[in-house]
Amino acid sequence: MELGGHGSGSPTLQVRARQAMSDNFSLDSKTTAVVLIEYQNDFTSDGGALHGAVADVMDSTSMLDNTVRLVAAARAAGATIMHAPITFATGYNEISAHPYGILKGVVDGNAFVKDSWGAAIVDVLAPQAGDIVVEGKRGLDTFASTNLDFILRSKGITTIVLGGFLTNCCVESTMRSAYENGYRVFTLKDCVAATSQAEHDNAITYDFPMFSMPVSAETVIAALSPSASDAA
Repeated sequence: MELGGHGSGSPTLQVRARQAMSDNFSLDSKTTAVVLIEYQNDFTSDGGALHGAVADVMDSTSMLDNTVRLVAAARAAGATIMHAPITFATGYNEISAHPYGILKGVVDGNAFVKDSWGAAIVDVLAPQAGDIVVEGKRGLDTFASTNLDFILRSKGITTIVLGGFLTNCCVESTMRSAYENGYRVFTLKDCVAATSQAEHDNAITYDFPMFSMPVSAETVIAALSPSASDAA
């Protein structure tokens, strides 16, 4: 397998993946789910425990506004809207007594405590009738500790559109599992945010094309439009 192509003039795998992506596609709303990862006040809102860490990247792409617009269009088109919040009981007994990495940051910040304002889904994306709230997320990969896969398969979903937090953490972990589980995966590059612009950009540039088709919210909205659905 040729990974780099240095000296041969051949493109890298990442370049090949990007070349394979086209903005001209359509989505069948009946088999498409928009999965919203951790759009919770602790990330999205002023006063949230982790909002300060992601606010600059959120602002750089207007990711919250983009997501609101996309969800409204997807819901109107008949796609399934799924919310995947992460929550912990007071004291974080669900995880190690000595957490490290990203989960240590959650504990240190006292973030995503069940039934708190910080753990609540932000008002502008509050679940509506017909939406599905995926319960049980305690770690990074949404598939790992929830019944997400069961719900998707039972509803005949074959395409997943991903957005949320963090670009290079929970979104990427979920994206990789979705890819390996055989779903058609689109990741919304302007509906995600990380704790730094560099980490965000790196994930979108090098990781997203390996395990999904990175697209903009507007591209997905167009692909889900009635004319696109009728042509599919």
